[in-house]
Amino acid sequence: MLIFLQELFSSLLGIIHAAWGYVLFSFGGKNFHVETVVLILVALWALFYTSRKFAKIISSGILTRCEVEPGTRYSLASLFRYIYLAIGLLIVMQTMGLNLSSISTILGFLSVGIGFGLQNLTNNLVSGIIIMIERPIKIGDRVEVGNLTGNVKKIALRSTTIVTNDNIAIIVPNSELIINKVINWSHVGQAVWFNVPIAVSHENDPQQIVDILLRIAQEHQGVCKEPIPSVSFNKFSDNTLEFTLNIATETYLNRPSALKSQLNFAIYEALRQNNVKIPIKKHEIYLKTLGDEKI
Repeated sequence: MLIFLQELFSSLLGIIHAAWGYVLFSFGGKNFHVETVVLILVALWALFYTSRKFAKIISSGILTRCEVEPGTRYSLASLFRYIYLAIGLLIVMQTMGLNLSSISTILGFLSVGIGFGLQNLTNNLVSGIIIMIERPIKIGDRVEVGNLTGNVKKIALRSTTIVTNDNIAIIVPNSELIINKVINWSHVGQAVWFNVPIAVSHENDPQQIVDILLRIAQEHQGVCKEPIPSVSFNKFSDNTLEFTLNIATETYLNRPSALKSQLNFAIYEALRQNNVKIPIKKHEIYLKTLGDEKI
């Protein structure tokens, strides 16, 4: 029985050894055995795993100690990770004995055949690199692209993720952010300015209106104390005096309509308590009696 088990074990080892050395395919003048393919897969897994760790060390370690802001840390860490992957892939191919000149020739032919199909992808990748270097937008910025408004959640090489006020993640190709006009509300700081228009009757004292609006802005917790709110006396119209309350906020970036609504409620109540008259548009109708007309 022991001899039978030894022979069976030896047979299994022989089968495994033969399978391990089985040639799957040839490429670039080199035979790829099962052993080689397994080693390549393990090396690639280790490369991608270590690249994530490397990016984390760059972002959470080195750049954090340098007091770099979060958006910049993420962009730089992503860029270093892609460079790390590119160098690692070259090392893996050279270690496995691949002929890089043959690979470059094949890639050259492939690039001609599928170049048109990869134009958009290449455009997005180049745009992603430009965004990471020039940093027109960064993570956490409040941006507006066409009809889309939201906060930048993630910036990758191919696309950027923008989260809307409805908590919906929109994946935007990076080329769209380079070609189209992008409004970055947070580019020069986290505070964003909003304007609240107000119109009152000619019978009111303009200085009283200014004092009421400034008091309401200063009492609201969502309005920044610096930069300080201001009121503009815009113009005289036929029936109204028109003002604009200019305020900045950092806490209502995702809910600007909520802030304006709260301010409008507070302004209306303050105007009512101070007997400020709101203009009502009047229409005058003239009636003319026509006599008999000769035809």
